[in-house]
Amino acid sequence: MAKRVYISFDYDHDDDLKTLLLGQAKNPGSPFEIADWSIKEPVTSNWKETARTRIRAVDVVAVICGNYTHTATGVAAEVSIAQQENIPYFLLAGRSSGGNKKPTTAKTGDTIYKWTWENLKKLVGGAR
Repeated sequence: MAKRVYISFDYDHDDDLKTLLLGQAKNPGSPFEIADWSIKEPVTSNWKETARTRIRAVDVVAVICGNYTHTATGVAAEVSIAQQENIPYFLLAGRSSGGNKKPTTAKTGDTIYKWTWENLKKLVGGAR
């Protein structure tokens, strides 16, 4: 059975990367499906409860890290929620040119993994 993945990304700077990940989920034999529940509302307590409900419904959270992820308050909130709910997450290097930043709520030991199809399949499967 395919794992359900919630995508956390910087809506202002990395929407293109979300689209790429959605496309990869459609590959034949993909071991995951994307729960595309992007929230376009301001970060409020209501927004956080909506995110919490959605994150609880998935198997893993994929955090796409770009050059400005460290300034994205929504991504920081989603990572915190995943941590509080004990939902595994992983950080994915969005920009192959480098400069990818962790969300402010990521743990010091969290690695930003290179975005390849093989890595993605492994990460969704729990190899972190």
